[in-house]
Amino acid sequence: MIIYQNVSKIYDGCVALEGVNTEIKPQEFVSIAGPSGSGKSTFLKLLIGEEKPTKGKVFLDKQNVHLIKDKDLPKLRRKIGMVFQDFRLLSDRTAYENVAFAMEVGGSTNKEIEQDVPQLLELVGLGSKVNQFPHQLSGGEKQRVAIARALIHRPSVILADEPTGNLDLLNSWDIIRLLLKINELGTTIVLATHDREIINNLSRRVVTFDKGRIIRDEEKGRYIF
Repeated sequence: MIIYQNVSKIYDGCVALEGVNTEIKPQEFVSIAGPSGSGKSTFLKLLIGEEKPTKGKVFLDKQNVHLIKDKDLPKLRRKIGMVFQDFRLLSDRTAYENVAFAMEVGGSTNKEIEQDVPQLLELVGLGSKVNQFPHQLSGGEKQRVAIARALIHRPSVILADEPTGNLDLLNSWDIIRLLLKINELGTTIVLATHDREIINNLSRRVVTFDKGRIIRDEEKGRYIF
């Protein structure tokens, strides 16, 4: 599903990624591990076309991401749901309205919005919080809204970039369990994190970066530095 072929990315002489080769299969749950500055976020940005590689190729569903014209990138990104550390919710809109707004921007009809938003919020465990604003929600609940929003186009891949970075341990594991549930329903999950405890307890594939290079790729990996 996802292929990186000899990918390097250099910013003003600074090497962010160097010689990256890896594949991620459909319905895998993969943790991208490593300390801050190791290349994890750059790895994700290349997949959604936000950055272009200095060298090499990145494929999603057999498409070379960086040969796609800018006008066609939104179509590609419908296949990918993004979840961020800082939630990126609209503070003046309810949980329902945050998800609905993303659907409106994506061209969904009112009927689709009215049907899908409650189902998505129910899926992430927020069926009773649809009318609450972000300031009324806990950090974990905000992240659940963000995950519901990421699911609006039924993406084949969810990219989660440090999704537990602003959460306490209990809420962090709630979010990880939710991502595991989504994975079990058939969605590929790529989790970028430097949370040692989460990685070591998942018993899933771990691809470890250091200084822009993959230094370890293990089927049931651990965070080792």
